[in-house]
Amino acid sequence: MLVAAAVCPSPPLLVPEVATGAAPELAPARTACADAVGLLAAARPDRLYVVGPAEEGAHGAYQAGATGSFAGFGVELSVRLGEGGADDAPRTRPLPAPLAVAAWLLARAGWADAPIEGLGVTEATAPDACAAAGRELAASAERVALLVMGDGSACRTVKAPGYLDERAAGFDAEAARALGTADVAALLALDAGLAGELKAAGRAPWQVLAGAAEGAGLDGRLLFEDAPYGVGYFVAAWS
Repeated sequence: MLVAAAVCPSPPLLVPEVATGAAPELAPARTACADAVGLLAAARPDRLYVVGPAEEGAHGAYQAGATGSFAGFGVELSVRLGEGGADDAPRTRPLPAPLAVAAWLLARAGWADAPIEGLGVTEATAPDACAAAGRELAASAERVALLVMGDGSACRTVKAPGYLDERAAGFDAEAARALGTADVAALLALDAGLAGELKAAGRAPWQVLAGAAEGAGLDGRLLFEDAPYGVGYFVAAWS
């Protein structure tokens, strides 16, 4: 059963070594993420799942101990998703960047409160499939927590990665409201096609969260909302 969840944005810029001179700009988001992860620990879960967007070929499950790197962003920094030894199942795939950011957040928090596994979901994953995956995660242990990585639209300004789209502000406002109030139905109702057009990478992971939270009766709090670089970033805590 899902007992807690944290929602965080997934840009590698959250990692100060990647952001370099721009690091102070995301300091408030970083602080909110730390607070949300701390609330996960307070829930005393038996298992923690990290869920985030992934490209085709990088989706699916990631075992504890899977590694990721920020070398593709010009930084020789590696991270590990929780504990895992050499005798674990082979880990031939590196973590997708959003899961690597999650691993960095957990390492920064000194996470040692429950075993960790990862799940990458693609933009093409339908809402009902996302919800089904979430239900499966929630049923895997008596006390399950989720760290859900993902961004809102990338079309909030003319300098945004997806340029300006006038629909982006409304999409992000509804996503922020749903994340901040733990509105499962509203998250499941987010339009996958529109999310794709707005380059909202968080849609699928948020819908995994919604499936996991069905019937759990959790309350939500929005800890951070902004759109630096024209991309919607949200931090929320559910408990």
